[in-house]
Amino acid sequence: MRKQSFIKGAMILLIAGIVNRLLGFLPRITLPRIIGAEGVGIYQLSYPFLIVLLTIITGGIPLAIAKWIAEAESKGDHRRIKQIFRTAMALTVSLATVLTIGMLLFAPFIIRNILPDSRVYYSFLMMSPLLVIIGISSVYRGYFQGMQNMIPSAISQTVETIIRIIGSLALAYLLLPYGLEWGAAGAMLGVVAGEIGSLAVLLWLYRRDRRQPEQPSSEVEDSSSTDQQNNHSTPILRRLLGLSVPVTGSRMVGSLSYLLESIFISRSLAAAGIATGIATAQYGALQGMIIPLLLLPTALTYSLAVSLVPSLSEAAAKGDKALIHKRLHQSMRLSLVAGAPFVVVMALFAEPLCRIVYAHAEIAPMLQLLAPVGLFIYLQAPLQAALQALDKPGTALMNTFVGAAIKLILIVQLASQPELGINGAIIAINVNIILVTVLHGISVLRFIGYRMNMTDFFKVGAAMIIMAGAAKWIMTHQPLTMEWINMLVSCFVGGVIYLLLMIWMRIIDRYDVARVPFIGRWFK
Repeated sequence: MRKQSFIKGAMILLIAGIVNRLLGFLPRITLPRIIGAEGVGIYQLSYPFLIVLLTIITGGIPLAIAKWIAEAESKGDHRRIKQIFRTAMALTVSLATVLTIGMLLFAPFIIRNILPDSRVYYSFLMMSPLLVIIGISSVYRGYFQGMQNMIPSAISQTVETIIRIIGSLALAYLLLPYGLEWGAAGAMLGVVAGEIGSLAVLLWLYRRDRRQPEQPSSEVEDSSSTDQQNNHSTPILRRLLGLSVPVTGSRMVGSLSYLLESIFISRSLAAAGIATGIATAQYGALQGMIIPLLLLPTALTYSLAVSLVPSLSEAAAKGDKALIHKRLHQSMRLSLVAGAPFVVVMALFAEPLCRIVYAHAEIAPMLQLLAPVGLFIYLQAPLQAALQALDKPGTALMNTFVGAAIKLILIVQLASQPELGINGAIIAINVNIILVTVLHGISVLRFIGYRMNMTDFFKVGAAMIIMAGAAKWIMTHQPLTMEWINMLVSCFVGGVIYLLLMIWMRIIDRYDVARVPFIGRWFK
């Protein structure tokens, strides 16, 4: 198995993430044109409940697998790696099967009493196979990530994205004549097809990997062989649960918050005098159009967070505090530098962006309101990954819980006001994002004494202002007649200026670029 360094592993996931996000925007752009904002709302309303169930199955187990396997691999303990994998797979499949049966049995009750729009029913049924499929895939991904091999995750994500795009658009189009709810259900079926393809890739890569000869075990494994032989599945299961339950709890807070958010927003908009169909359309625009744009740079933060957990776990196991600080600094700096230009573009060009991408310029105020907190989103993932890798998931749980509670209270208070409506919900989401990120930062500072260099923030902020001024000047003078070409030119020139400023201010250097796969060799 090919093991990658932290930065190389992160860059492999980054490239795959960027490709997948760009490809994933095809259905984001096309689906609203097929089933409309209201259809997207129906499609999106089924997701929060799915996320809650998936969190129970996959919330902490993959991270626990990655962390524990990374520790075992650093000691050459191959027997323990197999035991961890098999126990995790049995636990995940059992949970997924039970929850799938329960989901199908209680579907009518859930639709009638929990979800805010009864038209979600068909989408809800179509997504039921995802629990088992994604659950199994998550165990394989945790295994590969623990072995610090990010290539399988990257390949499977790309395959999933391609199949999902084709399946969602084709099935939504074919089923739309039967009604808007069937069009949304067709889009959900495409998601199922994509996850099946992703699992098939992971299975193939795992079998290929197992056929390769294993490296000889280290002395650590030999010295503890007697203890390993006495270890049955129960002790492994107990520790696996001990590692995963706090992380699952932390993510469950976020997942339940997402579910309650969808319910509270719909009911608060109804209290503000907005009809159900319009409220569903507004929610669909927020979650199906605006949020995906805002989360585009998280292709980087996700890749950094995934690579950070096994890397920090290995460093912590060796007691290497200097390496922990180095890895966390790399993650935070890259997240800040990569996310900043996206914030500029979304805040500056919200209206043309929404008009060009979605043909819905009226949703631009939502993007303008959310864009400034983008940097907090991009910095949050590495901080949370650090807390989990350092065995502080309970702290991440409490931080997430505090932010979620305040967000839900603010949604009810603000979104129910007719003069605010959906903007009230966005304000509540902004407060939650900022609060949780700040709390995570304070926690990391308290536990390991890490703090970001504030000079970096000032330098990046100055570069953002200069980039915004240059891009706005080009866009205002409109040297080209077509708006989308003009905006691309403005963003490209602004991005080049930003990159040059980052190099000039020594935030990034050629050694950072040299670590990027494929193009890096030209800078060595």
